[in-house]
Amino acid sequence: MAFTGTIRVATPADKDAVAAVLTASYPALMSPAYDEAVLAAALPLMTRPNPALLDCGTYYLAVTERDGVVGCGGWTRERPENSEVIGELAHIRHFGTHPAHIRRGIGRALFDRCAEVAAAAGMRRFECNAGLNAVSFYAALGFRTVRLVEIPMGPDVRLPSLVMERPI
Repeated sequence: MAFTGTIRVATPADKDAVAAVLTASYPALMSPAYDEAVLAAALPLMTRPNPALLDCGTYYLAVTERDGVVGCGGWTRERPENSEVIGELAHIRHFGTHPAHIRRGIGRALFDRCAEVAAAAGMRRFECNAGLNAVSFYAALGFRTVRLVEIPMGPDVRLPSLVMERPI
C-alpha cells in the first residue's frame, strides 16, 4: 500500500508529535520481541525524541490530513552510538509508525525520502541498528543482517539488536 500523506522535514517544534508516535509505537510493536524487564528499562530512553535529530534536516515526519503525524524517521552521517562519520556511509535513525497506521506504506515512504536525499548528498550505503521486531521491515527494504549487537540502555540493560546494511 502506498502512503498518501505528506513527508516533511521535522523541526525542534515537532518534539511532542515525535514523542507521541514513539510512545505509541515502540511499546506496542517491540513487546513481542523483547523481555518485559528490558523494555521497562529501555523504553523511557527510546521514546524520547533526540533534539539533534529534530534539528538535523534529515529527520522526517509522515503526516496525514486526518490524523496528523503518524510516522517518523530519518538518517544521519553520524553513527548513533559514537557520532563517528565514515565516508559514504549513512545511518537510518529512530524510525517509528503509530501502531494504528502500520502496513500502510508509511515506513517505506519515510525510507524512500531518506534514500533519495542521502543519495543526492553522496551517500552510497545505509546502516541501521534494527530492533528484533523490525528486522522483517528492514529486510523488505533490501537490508541484510551484518551482526548482532547489544545496545547499552543504562548501566545494567542491553537491548539486543541487529546491525543491518544495504546499498543506496
